[in-house]
Amino acid sequence: MLKSKKRELRIVFMGTPAFAVAGLSLLLQEGYTIVAVITAPDKPAGRGQKLRESEVKKFALDKGLKILQPTNLKDEKFIEELESLNANLQIVVAFRMLPKVVWQMPTYGTFNLHASLLPEYRGAAPINWAIINGEVETGVTTFLIDEKIDTGQMILQEKVEIEPNENAGKLHDKLMILGAKAILDTVKLIEEDKVTVTKQVEKEDLKSASKLNKDICKINWGDSINQIYNHIRGLSPYPAAWTTLINGQKEISLKIYRANMIIEEHVYEYGKIITTKKEFLVAVEQGFISIIEMQMAGKKKMKIADFLNGTNIGENAFLR
Repeated sequence: MLKSKKRELRIVFMGTPAFAVAGLSLLLQEGYTIVAVITAPDKPAGRGQKLRESEVKKFALDKGLKILQPTNLKDEKFIEELESLNANLQIVVAFRMLPKVVWQMPTYGTFNLHASLLPEYRGAAPINWAIINGEVETGVTTFLIDEKIDTGQMILQEKVEIEPNENAGKLHDKLMILGAKAILDTVKLIEEDKVTVTKQVEKEDLKSASKLNKDICKINWGDSINQIYNHIRGLSPYPAAWTTLINGQKEISLKIYRANMIIEEHVYEYGKIITTKKEFLVAVEQGFISIIEMQMAGKKKMKIADFLNGTNIGENAFLR
């Protein structure tokens, strides 16, 4: 029996952050032809407002790949340049919404890697929201792009357990590696013309992964102890859960990066602070949140013992 001939793929890879680099790197290791990388334009960052290159651009430069950085994905010159590459497959990882003229261009389609088990957690921050909502399992999905966001027909899904103490940073790294493998496996299916797709099931109670903002990141000390704990780890290390320390006449904004739960009955009001030389406990429903690592506005991240060593916490201090 003759083996079916593999398709010769010419791939355009689109992505911006470090999460996307792992997949691009694995494709190159496996010998696939990347005809161009499309990434975000350089942006001013930091106090000096120096132009900062995306992680994908840094990697592509190091590998000598052709790089395109369009500001407008509908720009005629960009579309012409994209067409001239004669790519037959496009891969998108943590980039931005593509116009139809772009995602429809290649013969074998355009697929996206999303860091959730679609259709759950469509949107910008699926890793954070899975932990914030107390999920014990998540994963990655590859799917063919269509007109809407994260709604296309699914190709592959891979699941992974969320550990009880895992934060968003650790889960991000785990899904980055899993996602790279899913990209490679999807490309192999396309190469061998063995893709089968599954339509996403629409339900009324689907959980979304909306973009994070300052209001979402604020801790509500009236929530349950599990909700607060998941909120903190689901936003760590970035963008970080925050609260306001009311200490006498002072109000200090604090970011909380690491905490533990202590299940214990008490009579304190929620948000009340109890401190020792080494402990910073916050009274909540069902017990206390023990803060381990935090950061004051304008200061460096620090262990709680260092914070307590340099800060006099009043008897009536509380978090709001």
